[in-house]
Amino acid sequence: MVSSPGVAAAVATGSRARTVVLTREDDGAIVCERCVVADTIFTRMRGLLGRRELPRGEGMLIRPAPSVMTFFMAFPIDVVFLSRDGEVLKVCEEVRPWRAAAARRAHSTLELPAGEARLRGIEPGQRLVPQLDPRLQE
Repeated sequence: MVSSPGVAAAVATGSRARTVVLTREDDGAIVCERCVVADTIFTRMRGLLGRRELPRGEGMLIRPAPSVMTFFMAFPIDVVFLSRDGEVLKVCEEVRPWRAAAARRAHSTLELPAGEARLRGIEPGQRLVPQLDPRLQE
């Protein structure tokens, strides 16, 4: 797979792909195999509402979103705040329902199953690179 320079390039408006694979730039490790992109008003507002769980390997990349609220959610999540160019600014682990989290300078948030950020070794200062999901390519 070829790296994209940023989130916008990998998930350009009008693209058929609404799912990306997120990798760590420095070592190429996959941090989210099936990352749904929420970049419209409707998809950002809906987020993970209505879901009973977020399976391992899945996530949601919400952009723009410098903050998240877990009101009405049924399960805790890890929240990774990203700059415009994909740098990890802050990681909030196991954010429970009915909470809010934010980060200065954040442009996007990556929501993962609780415990996944630690399991995948996601830390501030790393750069996450979105790539088009090869399963959705023609």
